[in-house]
Amino acid sequence: MKKTGGYLVKYALEQVGVKFTFGIPGVHNTEIYDELNKSEQIHPILVTHELGASFAADGVSRTSDSIGTLMIVPAAGTTHASSGIAEAFLDGVPMLVISGGIRRDSGKHYQLHQIEQSELTKGFVKNYYLVTEHDKIIPTIYQAYHEAISGTPGPVFVEIPGELQLFQGEVGELPEYQEKVTHPFPSQDDINKACDLLIAAKNPCLYLGWGSKECSELTIEIAELLRAPVATTMQGLSVFPSNHPLHTGFGFGPSSVPAAENAFSDCDCLLAVGLRFAELATGSYGMNVCENLIHIDIDSEVIGKNYPAKVGLVGDAKEVLGQLLEVLRGKDVSSIRNKEAFCEKIKSDKKSYLAEWTGKTNDSRVSPGHFFTHLRNQMDDDAYTVVDDGHHTFLTAELLPIHHPKHFISPTDYNAMGYCVPAAIGCKLANPDKQVIGIVGDGAFLMTGMETITATSQNLGIVYFVFHDGELGQISAFQQIPLNRKTCTVLGDIKIEGFAIASGAAYFEMKNDGEIESIISKAFKESEKGRPVIVDVRIDYSQKTRFTKGAVKSNLSRFPLGEKVRFIGRAVKRHTLG
Repeated sequence: MKKTGGYLVKYALEQVGVKFTFGIPGVHNTEIYDELNKSEQIHPILVTHELGASFAADGVSRTSDSIGTLMIVPAAGTTHASSGIAEAFLDGVPMLVISGGIRRDSGKHYQLHQIEQSELTKGFVKNYYLVTEHDKIIPTIYQAYHEAISGTPGPVFVEIPGELQLFQGEVGELPEYQEKVTHPFPSQDDINKACDLLIAAKNPCLYLGWGSKECSELTIEIAELLRAPVATTMQGLSVFPSNHPLHTGFGFGPSSVPAAENAFSDCDCLLAVGLRFAELATGSYGMNVCENLIHIDIDSEVIGKNYPAKVGLVGDAKEVLGQLLEVLRGKDVSSIRNKEAFCEKIKSDKKSYLAEWTGKTNDSRVSPGHFFTHLRNQMDDDAYTVVDDGHHTFLTAELLPIHHPKHFISPTDYNAMGYCVPAAIGCKLANPDKQVIGIVGDGAFLMTGMETITATSQNLGIVYFVFHDGELGQISAFQQIPLNRKTCTVLGDIKIEGFAIASGAAYFEMKNDGEIESIISKAFKESEKGRPVIVDVRIDYSQKTRFTKGAVKSNLSRFPLGEKVRFIGRAVKRHTLG
């Protein structure tokens, strides 16, 4: 039979379960868009910028079983989307990138959008494919999907030249997609070694990353069995319920909240699952990891990369934890700490830390502690929270409890600003019956805030809380502490309401603590109408998070002695003399 490339792309995407594509049509992919328009399964979503497309696709992948998919033009579409593709690459998020391509049958050079995309993308995709024949389109997309979801997930790029899309070509029978994902398995000997370390420990602890997002029931059982405190990475913030008595918070060590720092202070065996001990996850590498480290990850390259592992277990976290539990169940754990007293200490530490943020009310600004307390009280238990990169990110991580896995998403290792607004759109499309909340700094909002019009056009009732202080808050804080200067971090007087007017979103301004409760209530009620809401939160950033203070100290501690003296002397002089 003969089929156009556009038809074959649509067929293959339907087979692998794609529900949404994000992008902007152009002459290099219009035939594919025409076919997608006929699909009863796939909904092509128009965005304002391909950067928004890649972040929206990321939001779909992180919060659903469908893979986020881009449908972009070559060259400009690829470069515009590259930050979101790279975010998915470093954060381990599956993504399909389908790009149109120049005509390769014309013999002409210097065509519009002519660039070698294999070279352009090789640093931030798992693989790149250029399809040259009609009968290779379906198997190539199947292979790309397989690679995207296998091992450490990530983006895979497929380029479909224009002539394949436009013209019909001979193909055989259209194959259905066959699932073929396989994982490595650790040896039973290594499983037993890990269990021996955990059972012998007096103060075992769990540290969980995004790679354990499908393992909440298993990690809860292990934590309770071992009476072990649990901390998570930033990306893995939601993988363990924060209302569980053994949950301590984000990170551990000098950059963490007191509950985590205290609970992990005498850790003599650490079970780390689905994480890489990256910069954010370690508070700029400031945490001390004990000698008896058991490290589980699907990527063998990760094991022992930053901290030596006593036992490395390479495999899918859910499968490996299941093997561990088979051995651990029924073992004698009587030598491990008293759970009741330990949990009471965690609860007390959490309460005391929140009190540091809620001791006073502010009549001129919005206090983070009061804001997050009211937000948690009013938001649905299973609401999705999407953040961006900035000072608000660490406030959210320290002050907003998250109760369900995959219900908090953030840009982490690539750490790109502009993530929140479009990622929340992808999240809401994939979870239309759930409450979706965006928390974003004003600097990050400036990058992709107009993508709110996509939420309006799709009738998505997302509530965006824009933390408005007129600065790039996190970098400003990092400048202020050691330098007493703010260089290129002051944004100016931004009229947030203008974004709402331009995009058709509802708008509320939250000026002080007295308005928090009522404005949150009004915003949620308005969002129930299927209309996005922008809340202009006049935030008070004067109090620094534990992460900010800890990261500054950790970085300074690694300076050579002479440079450390110079930096400290400069800071003292500037703060003393102004």
